Amino acid sequence: MSVEYSISDLRYLMSRLRDPNTGCPWDIKQTYKTITSHTIEEVYEVVDAIERGDIEHLSEELGDLLFQIIFYSQLGEEDNQFNFDEVVSGITAKLLRRHPHVFPDGTLASVRDSNTVATEAEIKQNWEAIKSQERKAVGAAGTLDDIPLALPAISRAFKLQKRAATKGFDWTQVSDVLAKVKEEIAELEVEIAKGDHQAMEDELGDLLFSCVNLSRHLSIDPEKAMARASSKFKQRFEAMEAHVGVEQFAELSTAEMELEWVRAKALESD
Repeated sequence: MSVEYSISDLRYLMSRLRDPNTGCPWDIKQTYKTITSHTIEEVYEVVDAIERGDIEHLSEELGDLLFQIIFYSQLGEEDNQFNFDEVVSGITAKLLRRHPHVFPDGTLASVRDSNTVATEAEIKQNWEAIKSQERKAVGAAGTLDDIPLALPAISRAFKLQKRAATKGFDWTQVSDVLAKVKEEIAELEVEIAKGDHQAMEDELGDLLFSCVNLSRHLSIDPEKAMARASSKFKQRFEAMEAHVGVEQFAELSTAEMELEWVRAKALESD
C-alpha cells in the first residue's frame, strides 16, 4: 500500500528542504520574491486543468499550489513573522467574520436559522461593508487602496471598476457602457490618423478599460472571455496550417489567408 501523508508531513518536508546544513541548495537560497513567479505559474496550471476538464490532474496541481503556501509559511516561520497555523487561523477568522449569514455569532459552532435566508444582494452589500471595515483597520482608507498593482491588467481593471461601483460610481445601463466603448474607438481613430504613438497607447488603454467595464455589466468574466478568444484563435490558426502546410502558409496572399480563416471557422460548426 502507498503511504498516506498529512499536512504535518508536508510541513516537515519543507523544513527539511530549508535545513541550512542538509537541505536542498535551491530551496535554501529562495526568498519570498524569488518564488512568486512559481506561485503564479502554479495558479495558472490549476486554472488550466479546470478549463480543460482535466479533473484527474487537478488534485496534483492543487498540491503544487499548496506547496507554495507551505513554502511561504516556512519562510515566515524562519523570520519569526508568521507560520502555517497562523495562516490557517487568519483565513478561518476572516471567513467567519465575512459570513454572518452563515455563522451569526462569528463562531464555527453557530448556525443560522434555516427559515431566515439572506438575499444575494444583502450578502453582497454586507460583504463589501465588512471588507471596507477591514481596509480601514489596516490603514487602507481609500476605496481603491488595497487593489494589488501586480494583478494582471484586465483583472485589476475589473476590480477597480467593481470597487468604485460600490460607491455608486458606475453606469446604470449596458447601452451607456456600449456607447462609451464606441466613443473610445472614435477617439482612438483620431489619434491613429495623427500618428501620435503615446496618444494612441492612451486611447487604446481607455478602449480596453471600457471593454472590461462592458464585460462586467454583461456579467462576463473578461479574463475568461479573453482566454476563450485566444483558444479559438489558436484552434483556427492551427486548422489553417494543417490544411495548407506550416511552411506553405506564409506564402499565401492576404485574400487566400482570409479564405482559409473562413474555412477554419466553418469547421467549428460542422
